Amino acid sequence: MADMEVALKDMMMLDGAIGAAVVDYGSGMPLGVLGGSKSFDLEIASAGNTEVIRAKMRTIEQLGLSEEIDDVLITLATQYHLIRPTRSRRAKGLFLYLALDRSRGNLAMARHRLKDIEAELEI
Repeated sequence: MADMEVALKDMMMLDGAIGAAVVDYGSGMPLGVLGGSKSFDLEIASAGNTEVIRAKMRTIEQLGLSEEIDDVLITLATQYHLIRPTRSRRAKGLFLYLALDRSRGNLAMARHRLKDIEAELEI
């Protein structure tokens, strides 16, 4: 089992990692952040991505689908943004958020690693 600090460090160890956060999608507040910069505010990104998750969850419910979100990928010109909701009872109501530099990051590896980190996370 990994705590939040370990999870954030693991996310930032991925090639091309720009910033990582563990976010409560009920409030939109990050519980922890690592990385980012003056021009890339992880708190603003966390709040914005909370709206993405909430909208998709509402849509799934309205459609009557018995599905869960594995992850959400937002592709920008120079970055990938990955959002992975947590499913375990130990970390319910959260999502992992990772921003990657497209020229240095490996999207497949990042998705695989986030899945592992989410499974190990205990808050």
